[in-house]
Amino acid sequence: MSEDRRLMVLRAIVQDYVQTSEPVGSKALVERHHLGVSAATVRNDMALLEEEGLIHAPHTSAGRVPTDAGYRVFVDRLSAVKPLGQGERRAIGQFLQGAVDLDDVVDRTVRLLASLTRQVAVVQYPSLTRSTVRHIELVPMGSSHLMIVLIVNTGRVEQRVVDTGRVLTDPTGEALVASIRSGINEVAAGVPFTVAATRLRRLVDEADDADRAALEAVVSALGDALVEEREERVVLAGQANLARAGADFPRSIGPILEALEEHVTLLRLLGQLGDDPELVSVRIGSENPVTGLQTTSLVSMGYGSGSERVASLGVLGPTRMDYPTTMASVRAVARYVTEILDENQAT
Repeated sequence: MSEDRRLMVLRAIVQDYVQTSEPVGSKALVERHHLGVSAATVRNDMALLEEEGLIHAPHTSAGRVPTDAGYRVFVDRLSAVKPLGQGERRAIGQFLQGAVDLDDVVDRTVRLLASLTRQVAVVQYPSLTRSTVRHIELVPMGSSHLMIVLIVNTGRVEQRVVDTGRVLTDPTGEALVASIRSGINEVAAGVPFTVAATRLRRLVDEADDADRAALEAVVSALGDALVEEREERVVLAGQANLARAGADFPRSIGPILEALEEHVTLLRLLGQLGDDPELVSVRIGSENPVTGLQTTSLVSMGYGSGSERVASLGVLGPTRMDYPTTMASVRAVARYVTEILDENQAT
């Protein structure tokens, strides 16, 4: 038997089952697909596919449905992720380009993914520990207080207010603010925040005694911002889509919803991507290490600034998923988010 034909039959079964949610029989395959062989030959091919564990009969009938292994072969044999249409790409770009800050980018992205794919969308916030400092601004407030504005390459903005213990409204105080602003940006701008933190501590150690207390207050506040942001976050949208796919979860969607509430688990799954920033990762059914998610598939991809991946996004839904379209949607959105972050870094 031709292996190419057998894979053609598997592909046809996956496509029909995804579209109809009904077990697929040999007669339907011959009628709907140009396989160039008889129904008897297709039945033989299906029997061998079943022996290989790629399809199975959900009940006593002539129809077959793909297994997790069958979906995996189907996904792995995709020659390339098909691009979205020009209109779809334009709509994605216009929707995301309207974002005003990082929080808005994340919110728009997760809602867009859920709408495009009709699945549960998951977007990870960029972590400061994997980002770089773009600029640190100091804004005097009152006689001795400073607002510290930390601007990160991903577009995130963190603010802190500290009491320097020094009068900042006279010429000496204004010169001190300018000196601190210049010094911290010289050592911190353009480098990863974790590296910047070390350099800033060294700057305190090397400061004049008269200025050290004020500089210490600024550097400590920046350090606090880093500690608070080490706990990464994810944002979800489209959980109601699971209920619409209830037939794909014969037992209950309860365990899936419980797993989705464990953001640490989602962060771990999103973090298990390869080093290739252009790769769309697909984890199917039993490939998911989390018990509650083993009836689902997770399609994800990293996004970032430049060639560095600073976070991930993706969608989660039933294994009976339109993988080519879902993978194309995830890839397109990830690329647009990366472009937005690059633009934020350049401006």
